[in-house]
Order: sequence, then C-alpha cells, then structure tokens
Amino acid sequence: MLAKVFSAGLEGIDGYPVEIEVDVRKGLPAEVVVGLPDLAVKESKDRVQSAMLNSGFGYPDDRITVNLAPADVRKEGPFFDLPIALGVLAASGQLSCSDLGDAFIMGELALTGGIRPLRGLLSVALMARRQGCRRLLVPRQNASEAALVEGLDVRGVESLAEAVAFLEGRTEVAPAAVDRGGLFRAGAAYPVDLDEVKGQAHAKRALEIAVAGGHNLLMIGPPGAGKSMLAKRIPTILPEMSMEEALETTRIHSSVGRITPGCPLVSGRPFFSPHHSISDIGLIGGGARIRPGVVSLAHNGVLFLDELPEFKRSVLEVLRQPLEDGEVTISRAAGSVTYPAAFMLVAAMNPCPCGYFTDPRRECRCGPGRIRKYMSRVSGPLLDRIDLHVDVPRITYGDMVSPRPAESSAAVRERVRKARALQAGRFAGTGSCVNARMGAKALRKFARPDREGRELLRRAMEELGFSARGHDRVLKVARTIADLGGEPEVGAGHVAEAIQYRSLDRESWL
Repeated sequence: MLAKVFSAGLEGIDGYPVEIEVDVRKGLPAEVVVGLPDLAVKESKDRVQSAMLNSGFGYPDDRITVNLAPADVRKEGPFFDLPIALGVLAASGQLSCSDLGDAFIMGELALTGGIRPLRGLLSVALMARRQGCRRLLVPRQNASEAALVEGLDVRGVESLAEAVAFLEGRTEVAPAAVDRGGLFRAGAAYPVDLDEVKGQAHAKRALEIAVAGGHNLLMIGPPGAGKSMLAKRIPTILPEMSMEEALETTRIHSSVGRITPGCPLVSGRPFFSPHHSISDIGLIGGGARIRPGVVSLAHNGVLFLDELPEFKRSVLEVLRQPLEDGEVTISRAAGSVTYPAAFMLVAAMNPCPCGYFTDPRRECRCGPGRIRKYMSRVSGPLLDRIDLHVDVPRITYGDMVSPRPAESSAAVRERVRKARALQAGRFAGTGSCVNARMGAKALRKFARPDREGRELLRRAMEELGFSARGHDRVLKVARTIADLGGEPEVGAGHVAEAIQYRSLDRESWL
C-alpha cells in the first residue's frame, strides 16, 4: 500500500517542500530510504521503528520503501522522522486519515515516541504560506515559532501517539497562537543605557553619527577607557526593528537552534562579540553543512570585534564581502548558499602593544617600529571600509564624579530615528536605506559638498593620504552629519567633522 505525506527541509535559512512517499509491500523485511538522504535521514528508520513500537503500534514485517522527492536535492537533518512514521502507519493500515496531504508535517522522534524540537521552523512556516498550505503539524516546542507567520493553522504535538490521535480526530489539539506585539515589545527592552557612560562626549558623538548613517566604527584608546562599554550600548540607540527585520533575524537564529519556546521572536538588535581566536568559518559561516556564521547572526545588529589586531589576518579579510554587499556567499562542491549579513561593524583596539601610546599619564614602552608592526596587523583595505576612526581617551576623575546627568539612549535614538527617516525618503526605491550604503550615483547626487567643502577634502586627501574609498567614506559621513542637523546640503563644517574621524588613518597615525 502507498501513502503520501508532505514535509519540508532546510537549505541554508530557506525552507523547501519535500514529498514523502511510503510504500509497504510483501517481501523480505527491510526499510530503504531513497532521495539523496544524509546520514541523519538514513538513521531515521531505526528511530521510527523504536518510536512506533514504544507508542503501541506495530512495525510492518514487510519491505518498506521511503522516497524523498525531489530526488536531486540532498535531504539533511531529522525533519522527516514524524512524517515517515505517519506514512508507514498509513501505508500499513494503522492510521485511518484521509487528509495527510493537506498539511506540512515535521518532527524528530525519540525512541520513546516523543517528538523533539527542530531548528529552522520559522523558515519552513514562511515557505508553507508561499506554497499555499495553511496547516502545519510540528513539535509542540516549535509551535509558537511557526505561529509567528500569520494565516497558518499550526498545531503542536508532543508524541507520535498524540499526532495519530489528532489526525484521526480522536483528540483535539488547540491551534498555536502568539502575541506578536507583546513579544516584539518584550524583546526590544535592553538592560543597559548610554547614560551609564560617564564623559566621552566625543566618542558618544561618533557613535551617534555611526548609528544614524549605518557606518562602521573603530575605537582606539588605552585599556580601561570604556571602548567595550560604549560598544555594548550601541544597540540601545539603533532604531527599533520592524516586524520584517525581526522575522528575517529570527530565521537566521532559528536555523542554528538559538530560538527558545519562551522567546520565539528576536526583536532586539543582535549584538555579537566573538573572541579573537575565532576561525574564519566561525565568523563568516561554512562547514560541511554550510551553516551561518557570526556575521549573519549579527544581521540587522552589531558585530563587535574587541582587540582587533589580535584576530588572525585571514579571519579579518573575509569580512570584506559582507561589509561591501551586506550578504555573504559560501561556495562548496555541493553548491553555494547566500546568507544575509547587513551588520554594523564596531571594532576596538589599543593604540600600541602596551596600550599607552596616546595616554598622557602613562609612558608608552613601545618604539615606532613595534607600533607600526602592531598596526599593520589590520590591513589597509579593511581600515578603508571602516568609516569612522575615533580616539577614546582615558576618562578623568572629574567626569567620573560629575553629578551632571548624561544623555539617555532614548534621547539619542530619537535623533537617530529622524536622521534615518530623512535617508529613507531620500533613497526610496533605490535599494539603499542608509547613507553608508549609497552607491556612486547617489553619492554624487546627495553628498556633493559646497566649494569650501570640496577644497577642504582635496587638501585632506593630499596631506593625509586618503584612498579613493576613504574619500567616499568621508562624504558619506558628512552627509550623515548634515542629516543629524536637519540640513539639506553638505557644507564645509560637515566635511571637516567627517575628516577628523579619519585622522587615525595609517599614514597619519605616527
């Protein structure tokens, strides 16, 4: 007897439909799985057999053939345990259900018959809606995640026996429902605030400019100056994520199993700070199954690289593509996968190996040659892709004990929101959304400075040795400074402030 069940798999962060055909007929007892299954799928026959027997069902003493279509796409992971088991039950006459074909079914089976959660269910739910299927039968722990997609009838079950009883109409399983608005508001609250940072007015101004225009930022200062403290508060001044951004970010986190049943939606800006010993695969993604790396997990948020020169050169160089394109493509012999990676890069480093080259109170023990060698660990092309280089000096005792309240994240975020609104209107329909993503045509149209500004920029290029990319970065930052001031044109004052954020360029450092 033949049974057909619909399920889904995960390729990268995208779901794709899988049609499972189960044929049970007389012959030597065996179970054969075809359709390019990986090892986890091949092992499903042992999990399915034990789960069926421990759930009170009989396992057919016949030849069982399971076909996973399309046959030219490699099937990975334990998504297909539950649909295969239901297909075997239906094909052997133990499941009397006429509507197995109107729902996507997926779940990993335990040997006891229980159903374990899966990763990537949000992507599967989005795919199901695109395919026109409105019913999903999923592990109960994933039900709230799948229910984030509106218009779907999502039912969560805990065991094979419960799934069979529900499909036969012997028990009722309530449809999963979530309060998307409540989840969105709860996840957008941050435990830190910018008003906790004393002093550092210059660095805070640079943070505001960087966030307003989506620019990358490098902070250079001695140990204990507060670079990490400032970086951790950048998400609090970023504009709140839209629901579309939250769903896209959640898809990425779900694909690597970072979603919990109690918090199925990532609505706060991600902040990732990997250790400097991370590998290039860990940062950019890849591996045998091509999983997303930290740059993709930081999508729509902040990637903070502390102690930048301590990262391996090969690791830093792989950042070039995502910094330019906002996505990363990983190619292997089996194919290629593209992950979104539109993050704000924030880096921090000491000015020299001992850390006190720019500190007026501590003597630097490093000579010029040693400092140059230390700085050369970060390549010029990577520095060119960082728009703002900011000096973060040691905080003074007066700033520490000052009773004057510092500006809150909410106040700064409001100015950022207004500047971003100007940019959204300016770039409507162009594919860009912030000044940092301006193309060459938009740069000439929207960021052309006045005559004094052009002359100032010409002198800066000649004397400071800016590259062509550095020239464009200055103009983009100047455009953002003008937006924060609500000014339609880029003036000499905006260019001058933007140039000072390139003063730590390699040729002017020593």
